[in-house]
Amino acid sequence: MRRALLGLAFVSSAAFAATPSSRLTPPPVWPAGNTVDTIQGVKVADPYRALEDPNDPKVQAWSDAQNARTRAYLDALPGRAAVAAKIGRLIKGSSPFYGSLQARGPHVFAIYSDPAKQQPSLVVMDAGADPRSAKPLLDPNMLDPAGHTAIDWYVASPDGTKIGVSLSRNGSEDGTLHVYDVATMKEIEPPIDRVQYPTGGGGIAWSGDGRSFWYTRYPGAEAPENERHFNMSLYLHKLGTPIAADTLVLSAKDGVPRTGEIFVDNRTGGSNALVSVQLGDGGQWQMWIAKPDGSAQQIARYEDRVIAGAIAKDGTVFGLSRKDAPMGKVVKLAPPYTGGFAAAPVIVPEKQDAAVVDGGEFGSPLTIVGDKLFVERIAGGPNEVGIYDLTGGHGTTLALPPVSATGEIDALPSGEALFEINTYLEPPYFSRWKAGTVTRTALAMQSPISFGDATVTRAFATSKDGTKVPVTIIAKKGVKLDGTNPTLLYGYGGYGVNLTPSFAGSRVRLWLDAGGVWAYANIRGGGEYGDRWHTEGNLTHKQNVFDDFDAAGEMLISQHYTTHARLALNGASNGGLLMGATITEHPELARAVVSQVGLYDMLRVELDPNGAFNVTEFGTVKDPAQFRALYAYSPYHHVVKGTAYPATLFMTGANDGRVNPLHSRKFAAALQAAQGADRPILLRTSKNSGHGRGTSIDDRIVESTDMMMFLFDQLDMDAAKAAR
Repeated sequence: MRRALLGLAFVSSAAFAATPSSRLTPPPVWPAGNTVDTIQGVKVADPYRALEDPNDPKVQAWSDAQNARTRAYLDALPGRAAVAAKIGRLIKGSSPFYGSLQARGPHVFAIYSDPAKQQPSLVVMDAGADPRSAKPLLDPNMLDPAGHTAIDWYVASPDGTKIGVSLSRNGSEDGTLHVYDVATMKEIEPPIDRVQYPTGGGGIAWSGDGRSFWYTRYPGAEAPENERHFNMSLYLHKLGTPIAADTLVLSAKDGVPRTGEIFVDNRTGGSNALVSVQLGDGGQWQMWIAKPDGSAQQIARYEDRVIAGAIAKDGTVFGLSRKDAPMGKVVKLAPPYTGGFAAAPVIVPEKQDAAVVDGGEFGSPLTIVGDKLFVERIAGGPNEVGIYDLTGGHGTTLALPPVSATGEIDALPSGEALFEINTYLEPPYFSRWKAGTVTRTALAMQSPISFGDATVTRAFATSKDGTKVPVTIIAKKGVKLDGTNPTLLYGYGGYGVNLTPSFAGSRVRLWLDAGGVWAYANIRGGGEYGDRWHTEGNLTHKQNVFDDFDAAGEMLISQHYTTHARLALNGASNGGLLMGATITEHPELARAVVSQVGLYDMLRVELDPNGAFNVTEFGTVKDPAQFRALYAYSPYHHVVKGTAYPATLFMTGANDGRVNPLHSRKFAAALQAAQGADRPILLRTSKNSGHGRGTSIDDRIVESTDMMMFLFDQLDMDAAKAAR
């Protein structure tokens, strides 16, 4: 009954529709087919199967027509030029910022993000990381003035004399390794292709003497084309020798799974490297010690539940274990690694009020700084950092601002540490830790964006099963809780990924200037409260994620921030799936949705190269219980003709190797054919981007402008006011 009444209220909100679809040309029609699959004894219709083939000229023509229709709508919206100009000023007016720091030898290397350029570059600073000492090393903008070549990652040798860099084009994340001499920046080794690809990623680690490095690589022409993004292996290359002579260190024969994701680390410059192998994207890990002779020793199996680690120069390994400890404990394993992590003692026990974060693809939550171990934790969203002796004793806490998060923690040879601070209302900056004293450094972003007129509020929504879900709300001071505020709710909810505080930036600034409220929901599927928070939102429990998000939206309405007619939703990737499920399960919840690079046909996800990596997170149709769960929420399969769906803008990238653009094509076509309200369903496909990484500054400004103009128009907001 509650939903039926809300649905009526939603339909009656059409007065807010500033742009009825009658102002648009009709969407390009793709005739529904009669394809039916039988899965687990269930007949499943797939009427838009033919839209899966990107090489079909008819599909290309249909996509181009969708783009033309979307562009005609977005480009004609009043105030667009002024909004684009303001977004450009705010983004390009920010100062350059340094990130991904690596202290090696007498240098600190960094990725230098200059908003005046299309792509970040690689620079080197002195040992004190003084930005005034920064010198350019490698600038992709010089390699490709169009801005379509990007640095995927880099790793410097322990003495700082050499550096390996992965470069890719057009947001593909399909990386080739280039090795340079730092003094001359001349390539000293032949390039090695196939070292990086989404989502398995890739990387290298240098040996302690800098004469060799371990690197990841995907199969080449020896493998069938549809297998070339699986079966990642690890090799050891000695400088000056042919690539063909490299030693195969780890591969399928050693137990690396077909969907294994290999991460290799030797940032402290010891003799050995730590190799972490994830089974797909689901948070299950093996660990190995790679030795300079090309051999490897396994130290952790899946059942040991060690999910992240750090290796010291003497070979001692510290691991984050969740075995019988869902909030995480730290264990320690010394050479010769007898018994592996299964026999390793606990040195930092589990805390019940804060979980050790899952480092995952972006690094470890454990950082060795001289004779200290830094341990990053999370409590619902904000971070805290514990500092311990390498035996686990004398624990202290790193001083952090309220409602903040550490970005990266980087050890300096001096025994000091640089750590990034992120808050919602202040641009990011680095502070220096030295013997317990914290001082702010000159490594700080300066921005023309000010949030001095804004506040951050933490609230809690109650989900369907009674779970309390944190929601962070950014609004102007003195906001009136009268239900009239246009409000945008953002969510993700998957892979144990945490939505932590980060600078709100240009989109939030424009949104607040237009009279809006912005909110983030820390829903299940993330890791904000440890392993339980993740596992209660994956596999057959995925429905909890959608229930949590719906509850967050309803809470914003019940607390009179907004109404259904003034609520907008946004999510990307796994958050795009969240958008799709919310659209089909609760079409009355919001007035407008922007869904980016999302998954929508959950029954065919695993057929994509990337989709196979997602089985550990979503499940497989081959398992009866997992099929039932997938089919129950798969957005594409729950589109009902005549339903009043929210106005929706789908945004995808033609070169996306993480989420196949076919999902956006099929779901958009289904919604366009079924839409029972006078609200547009739009599809936007960028030919110069992929999943988001490597997208040029100018393309990002256009994407942000499109998103904001769509929402301003659909929620009847004043674009001119936002642009002032």
